[in-house]
Amino acid sequence: MESQNLADFPRPVHHRIPNFKGSYVACQNIKDLEAFARTQEVKVDPDKPLEGVRLLALQSKKTLLVPTPRLRTGLFNKIIPPPGATKDVLRRCATSEGVRNHSAPVGLDSRVLVDLVVVGSVAVSEKGWRIGKGEGYADLEYAMMVSMGAVGPGTPVVTIVHDCQVVNIPETLLEDHDLTVDYILTPTRVITTGCERPKPAGITWSKISWEMLGKIPILRSLRCREEQAGKDVTLRDEPRHLPATPSIVRKPRGLPPPELGSGQVEDAPSNTVYVGNLPRNARVSELKTALGVLGVAPLRLTWQGPQRRAFLHYRDAASAQRALLCLQGFHLGANALKVARARQQRASDLVGGHAEEPHPDHRPSIADP
Repeated sequence: MESQNLADFPRPVHHRIPNFKGSYVACQNIKDLEAFARTQEVKVDPDKPLEGVRLLALQSKKTLLVPTPRLRTGLFNKIIPPPGATKDVLRRCATSEGVRNHSAPVGLDSRVLVDLVVVGSVAVSEKGWRIGKGEGYADLEYAMMVSMGAVGPGTPVVTIVHDCQVVNIPETLLEDHDLTVDYILTPTRVITTGCERPKPAGITWSKISWEMLGKIPILRSLRCREEQAGKDVTLRDEPRHLPATPSIVRKPRGLPPPELGSGQVEDAPSNTVYVGNLPRNARVSELKTALGVLGVAPLRLTWQGPQRRAFLHYRDAASAQRALLCLQGFHLGANALKVARARQQRASDLVGGHAEEPHPDHRPSIADP
């Protein structure tokens, strides 16, 4: 694509989903698909060659969901154009600016039902077999949507590529967790693949490493849920004779251990989680939003902004344990949060008596999520 000058900005197109000349023309072909006409909620990857589809979705007043970059803070962002947005504003909303300035995160507990999935590709075959950048994010995003109940076996998947990207792909390159496509749109063709190879039926935990788990907080939330549902969530580099989630939280590789402040004890079966190292300018609404996205919203939240800390109060110790695991290594803004079990509250603390650290030394304000 580079040597024949088929590539388009950003260049060079190596190590990315390549943009190409004619991508907007290829995107326009989606209007010919009945699947797009009847869809209400569409998930479109943030790749540059898919920008035209994101714009069409917004112009058609469809709900547009875009994956968060590298899934660092959640799975989806919903693009919300400002009221009375002009075509130029919608065009900006369809770019990376839209995710930054005109979007809201979609929580794990949100009722999302995606009617159509649009992904980028490096190469694709007419049989519907697809190759991405090799990092597995599109496959993982789809598997996570299955786990959330956001997509089903009949949800169509579309990819948009240049004609030269349609090639023969040996079936031996495919694995069970690889995503296949139902439609291929190029500047000159609309290809219905008729692919019968099953799409991922959920997250294949045996393909997930501790390192990846440590980088994606929402993946940890889903793992906790599936483990509680009795599913095998053993990771690729985890010995199978060990429980997937031990009684004392084991950190994924590369994550700092939970830090215990003065007055905190590691083995207390508390329902409260201590969160420290909050950004100086953090707002309680930002923390609430992040907790909702991860699916670990507490029953109530004690906010101590001046001390750059908060306490999350859960229904039971198991819920607090799940939140503790999911928040390991999580960033709010540029700050890596410090999380740990808090000391159990004494009766005098609950009625406003003096509290030992890490509880506030004055009566806290309670913010209900």
